[in-house]
Amino acid sequence: MSNNPIYLALDVPRLDAAEALARKVAGHIGGIKLGLEFFCAHGHHGVHELHKLGLPIFLDLKLHDIPNTVAAAMQAIHVLEPAIVTVHAAGGRAMMEDAKAAAGENCKVVAVTVLTSLDDDDLTAIGVQSDPAEQALRLADLAHSAGLDGIVCSGHEVGAVHKQWKDGYFVVPGLRPDSGNGNGDQKRIVTPRQARDNGASVLVIGRPISRAEDPLAAARAIEGTL
Repeated sequence: MSNNPIYLALDVPRLDAAEALARKVAGHIGGIKLGLEFFCAHGHHGVHELHKLGLPIFLDLKLHDIPNTVAAAMQAIHVLEPAIVTVHAAGGRAMMEDAKAAAGENCKVVAVTVLTSLDDDDLTAIGVQSDPAEQALRLADLAHSAGLDGIVCSGHEVGAVHKQWKDGYFVVPGLRPDSGNGNGDQKRIVTPRQARDNGASVLVIGRPISRAEDPLAAARAIEGTL
């Protein structure tokens, strides 16, 4: 994989626009993150098209189902040769173990802990009494014991998780540079530099690049802070 930790989140509805944006900033990112919106709109064909840019592909599918179904889904995407795939840690140990066993040899499987759109009140509403940091650490322990490569967590939690899982692979979304970008639906955010300093392996950045007036300049500026 590239030494550049920035993965551009390409959750845009049009394939041609996604390709054009990725091509424009390709020299200043380390990979491409494709989420549910992109995958549901463009499927395997869209992933194959973006593979042509020669950058690692992160399939952020957040798989969460019974172990057999998740394992079958992992096998179904072998042909796409993803560098990273996400599953939900809340699916439990057996699901995560089966997901990792079914993944491609060069594919990192990472578990989503607490979505960066959730805060304390949101967790309470779904019956989780822990705060986001406590819940992230608990699920990180579970993912580690299940043999996964790492987790997805916010920049607020990655430092603590890194201390207890020294060789883990940590994906951090919800990042906003100090450039006046709105937070959107993210509630627990840090800057890319802060996340990297705290132990992040991958920095997922979408709107600060994709919705910038000059995406190339925005990507170059973020890269320059790392």
